[in-house]
Amino acid sequence: MTIDTARVLDVDDVHFAYREEPVLRGVTLHVDAGEFVALAGPNGSGKSTLLRVVLGLAPPDRGRVHLLGTPPGALQRRWRVGYVPQRSVLPEHLPATVTEVVSSGRIARSGWARRQRAADAQAVEHALESVGVAGLGQRRMHELSGGQQQRVLIAKALVNEPSLLVLDEPVAGVDAESQRLFRDALVHLQREHGAAVFLVSHEFGAVADDLDRLLVLQAGKVAFDGTPAEFAATGVSLGVHRDDMPVWLEGLDERARER
Repeated sequence: MTIDTARVLDVDDVHFAYREEPVLRGVTLHVDAGEFVALAGPNGSGKSTLLRVVLGLAPPDRGRVHLLGTPPGALQRRWRVGYVPQRSVLPEHLPATVTEVVSSGRIARSGWARRQRAADAQAVEHALESVGVAGLGQRRMHELSGGQQQRVLIAKALVNEPSLLVLDEPVAGVDAESQRLFRDALVHLQREHGAAVFLVSHEFGAVADDLDRLLVLQAGKVAFDGTPAEFAATGVSLGVHRDDMPVWLEGLDERARER
């Protein structure tokens, strides 16, 4: 089978089940180099499971996944894929500073045995600047607000200038200013470094005008794959309905059939 090298993510007819309960039912999607793609879907649609399969954390029961042209488990330079998980509560007295957390992301590229070079330090500083936390480098992580902590985790993923950045609900519960800085960081990575972005979220207000495509997952299947303008034709605007979007997604199939 021919692999499209222009695609940084290629998912073909992927099926997955937990204890014989189907979760993914023939998912096919792709993300091209330099593309900004978002994935939405109601709770229980299979988004989290799909991310686990995409990142190689769970093998599909059927179908195939390729990251940067190779199966996830065979990817050699894993630093080329950045990942930002859902915001979690950090240990109350985590001793690491902001700079140390972001620098740990750089180790994936340089290796533990090599001392940090000037280029590494510059990359860390640039990543911190890109998400608006450059002045917090010596602060302990537990001293930061939830929005600041999430921006640091995004900086950790950005520090290697990945070819593909995967984000799982990165702005859930963070303030509007953090969302704006988050948007600026993603657009900078995409436009200045040619990276692709695969964003899984319920909240798209900050990036609604920057998306190339939107995918909607429902009941383990891709129910929509198109531009934001095409999605708006189904009756929902990503910017206007950001707060009640999950409710709109529940009825996407019905509205599409009515048109």
